[in-house]
Amino acid sequence: MHLIDKTRARLSFERAAADYDRVAVLQREIADRMLERLDYIRLAPQRILDLGAGTGYAIDALTRRYPKARVLALDFAHGMLLQARRRGSWWRRPHCVCADAEALPLAAGSVDLIISNAALQWCNDLERTFGECRRVLRPGGLLLFTTFGPDTLKELRAAWSQVDRHTHVSPFLDMHDIGDALVRARLADPVMDADRLTLTYDDVQGLMRDLKTLGARNATDARPRALTGRARLTALTDAYETHRCDGRLPASYEVLYGHAWAPEPSVQTRGGGEVAIPLSAIGGRRRAVEP
Repeated sequence: MHLIDKTRARLSFERAAADYDRVAVLQREIADRMLERLDYIRLAPQRILDLGAGTGYAIDALTRRYPKARVLALDFAHGMLLQARRRGSWWRRPHCVCADAEALPLAAGSVDLIISNAALQWCNDLERTFGECRRVLRPGGLLLFTTFGPDTLKELRAAWSQVDRHTHVSPFLDMHDIGDALVRARLADPVMDADRLTLTYDDVQGLMRDLKTLGARNATDARPRALTGRARLTALTDAYETHRCDGRLPASYEVLYGHAWAPEPSVQTRGGGEVAIPLSAIGGRRRAVEP
């Protein structure tokens, strides 16, 4: 797996912030599907962290669902947060934090719910990121997220492979690897599942324009450093044409959904060997209904 150049990725999202919402159709759809899963979870969070908030699309829905909760919007691109801070009502704007998801500047046990939509693929160390989520969640708190699997943009990856040997599409982890990272981070009861969605385009240039507008440029450390010449773009277009179906070019997305809980201490030992069970453990921990 090639690492993400965080400086390049951050710069791409800074440049994309103003126009991001214009083309983020897929990102809004999967955010809505992710938030619908909260219908099956009994949770009354006081503080919510939107991790990798982008322009803050999920914030309005979260403030409607949990009107008493405070929302923190965290993103590593300051330009995105300038858009996110407009979300919510005028008396309850989100608190914005510009930081990296792999090193959260938050106190341990300070949030009840973390949601993250289409952001974790920009982390180089997912186990460390999940460990940070576990650290800042209160016992019994919930992590709910989406990200992308390895079949994402498979047509674009296959077309570029016929042009040169460089990496042109970001790497995406397998669902089982993400589940393993949740377990290694000692998050409890992890659940993963997947959707496959397809966007279609008139031509490959339309897809590449959308990716550029989203800020989802190639930011791997193995990316080509030279400008893409006309001959290579023509070769890419020809290679992608082999995927045309019903007059349209497909762009596939493997969307992964996951959730896990911050573990609650079930048994504590006092001095002298006396065992105490906290009241919060009686009756069992809140659970989500698996989708």
